[in-house]
Formats: sequence, structure tokens, C-alpha cells
Amino acid sequence: MSKSIIITAIAALAIGAAAGYFLAPVDRGQSQTASPSEVEPEVLFWRNPMNPAITSPVFTQDEMGMDYLPVYAPREVPLGDADGGSGGSEPVGTVTIDPVVVQNIGVRTAVVEQRPLARQINALGHVDFNEERLARLHPKTSGWIEHLQIEETGTKVRQGSILLSIYSPDLVAAQQEYVVAMSNVERLKNKASSSVLQSARERLQLFDVPAHQIKELEKSRKPMRSLHIHSPFKGRVMNIGVREGQYVTPNDELYMIADLGRIWVYVDVYEDDQPWLKIGDKAEMRVRAAPGKKFVGEVSFIHPTQDPKTRTVRVRLAFDNPDLLLKPGMFANVVLQVDPRPEALVVPSEAIVRSGDREQLFVAKGNGKFEPRDVVLGISAAGYSQVLEGVAFGERVVTSSQFLIDSESKLREATAKMMAGESADSLEHSMSEMDMGGMDMSDMEMEEMSMEEMSMDDVPGATEMDVHDMHMQE
Repeated sequence: MSKSIIITAIAALAIGAAAGYFLAPVDRGQSQTASPSEVEPEVLFWRNPMNPAITSPVFTQDEMGMDYLPVYAPREVPLGDADGGSGGSEPVGTVTIDPVVVQNIGVRTAVVEQRPLARQINALGHVDFNEERLARLHPKTSGWIEHLQIEETGTKVRQGSILLSIYSPDLVAAQQEYVVAMSNVERLKNKASSSVLQSARERLQLFDVPAHQIKELEKSRKPMRSLHIHSPFKGRVMNIGVREGQYVTPNDELYMIADLGRIWVYVDVYEDDQPWLKIGDKAEMRVRAAPGKKFVGEVSFIHPTQDPKTRTVRVRLAFDNPDLLLKPGMFANVVLQVDPRPEALVVPSEAIVRSGDREQLFVAKGNGKFEPRDVVLGISAAGYSQVLEGVAFGERVVTSSQFLIDSESKLREATAKMMAGESADSLEHSMSEMDMGGMDMSDMEMEEMSMEEMSMDDVPGATEMDVHDMHMQE
């Protein structure tokens, strides 16, 4: 074998090896990705099976001849798909659970609905008299109590009921003046006598002489010894301050009468809750004396000053009390419904999953699929929470076992983000290390290579002994 033939063979072997190195990955990569591309996600990069830190943007093999493993782009839906995924474009964190498992873990749902909702302020109330329907009766003149018609505290009275009879010399004198004035009018029939008659009648009215006794006096023309005091309205006698035969003056209280059909309740509201409060707001009240019964009233007055010690403002509420179940002196649990929202979009409060500064719901999409939603909440009351953003009317949200679903969703979401981050970092790192843009096989021309320019130093493993042997054979 001649020297030229041997050198030519070695050169051809080197060129073939170089060409195979650069061309083989392209063909091999295509063969590896051609079939899976139809059913598998996009290949992000290839990873060394023995050292995951070593990656390649194209298919290749390691020093031991082992194939690099593909790393695929994460899909949006399959992260929670127990059946292998549906291939849709759903948010990361969506979980799909077998219907049997859904039944076993007790998943319940509720519909997003619209209903009236209001902010709630809880307060301790104190039941008191309605001051607008409270009367304290005093005589207009001094005298003696002749007879008490109402002798027991708590007695129910009607408007106009006779309470007592009182004898007063002043009242008798006023009656006599009125009788004389009537006689003068009949005899003189002039304007002056009519004026005197009118003045005498007005004096009797100022002494609170009832109209029926004035008519009786006009008919009989005889002064009566005792005059009646009547109840000004329907109510209950809360206090009796006199007894028969007692001498009384205008300073003495005869009766205290209260109408308990509508009562007042006072509550103290802290200054933080005052901006939401206004007259006319709805109030709900419960008392221990009427278990299970709820009384509904409204805010009737807000005091203009604040207690400097307790930092509260006294608020007055008005409640109807037709059955007289509410009694002054009672304590009550009051809930003020302030800042009402007539058509609020609400979900049950137990459906909210709170995690740090995030608030989430899980929306049931059907077929065991649950989608996480970040929501913006408004006010909460009566077991419901207002949703300002995140869900729509009519959707179904998970109200029980959502923490199990949330754990699975968070785990899969974190895995997806981690894989996406690693994929991007590894791809960028690999592309920066393996830049093949500067390699051009067109620069290698066989015609320019001469046998004289080739040196045995270029052949790996060649020694001076090998060259001498080839000379001897030649």
C-alpha cells in the first residue's frame, strides 16, 4: 500500500467523521420529534439522562451513547387532569377530579346569585320608653284627691279614660264665674257679656276641665264639687304618685303613662362605624325573653355628640311592640344593617379561600373540573360575601372541601411555574454555550488540501514509529 493511499484514507475518515458530527443531530432530532409532534407538546430542550444540569437545544447523545431526554412545554390544563388532560387552553391550576372522588370527599357547590346585602354593625341595646308617647300628669291647681279610678300600676288605659277626681276651690270658683257669665249673656245680650263668657270658658279649659263636664255645667248651671283628670292617650300606667285624700299641688306627679306599642332602643356605636350609619337604616334585634323571635326596626336618631370616654355615639332605634314583648329595661342584641346594596352579586362566605393577600374561589366547570379564580370581595353579612370581580351570575362555586382542591391546585401551579422557569433558563443557557451560527462547512474545500501540507501530527495516535514503518513497507 502506497503512502498516498494511506494518507488519502485517513483524510477521508476525518472528513466523514466531521460531517457525521454536524449532520447526524439534525436528522436524529427530526426522527425523534416528527412522530410525537402530533400528540405531544412542543419540545423545549433535551436533557442529559445522567446529569440534568447538562442540556442541549437539539437531540444528541452523551459520552456513553445514551440518548438525551426531551423536556416538553407545560400544558395549561393537564396539570390537574387526572385522566390525562383534555388539551384545552384553561388556566394553570385547574383541577380535574373523578366524579367518584368528588362524591367521596363531599364536594358541595352553590350558585352565584344576586340578593340584597348590607354591612352589619353588632351592638348591645338597651330598651327604653318612647319619649314621644310618655306622659307625666300634674294638676293645674292645688286640691284634694277625692277618688282614684286607676289604683294599680301597670293598668291598661284608653285615651280619655278617667284617672281620678280632684276637689279644688279654684276650680269651683271658675265654674261659678262661668255660670254667672252665661246668665249675663242671656239677660244683656251685648258684646261685652259675650266676651266675659268666652274668657270664663277658656279659664276652665286651661284648668284641664274636660269637655263633657263643661257641657254638663252649661246644662245644669250648678258648679260641681270635683272634676275629672283623663288619660291623654292609650297606654299603661307606669307610676301612681298620689292616693285618695291626699293634698296635691302642681309640683306633684299624679300619674306616669306610657304607650308601649312602639318603644325605643339605645345602642352605642364606635366612631369607626359611624361613616356608614344614617337615619332610616334597618335594625334587627333579639332578646332573651323572646327566643327565636326577631324584631325589625330602624334608626330614628343619631346623637350629634360623642362620648369622650367610650369614643362612641348614642344611636336611637324605634321598634313596633304590638304584643308588648319588649319591656323597658331589657338588654338586647342588635344588628344594624348599614350601607345597603340592593342587588349585590354574592356567594356563601365559606366558599372563599383566603391565602395571604389573595382571595380565591373554585368554579365548578362540570365533569369534575374545578377552576381557580382570584376575586375582589366587597362587604360580608348574614353568611354571604359580595363579589365585585372574578365570577359571573349563575356560575357554581365550591363551598366545601375546597381546601383539598386548593392544595392540589397550588401544588400543580407551583410545579408548572417552576418547570417553565427552568425551561426558559436552561434554553437560554444552552443556546449561549452552543452557538453553531459561526460554523460553515462550505469553508472546507477538499481541492485546496494537498498531501504535502498534511502532517501526521494531525492524525490522533500517530507516532514516529508508525511513519518509519510506512516508509519500510513502501
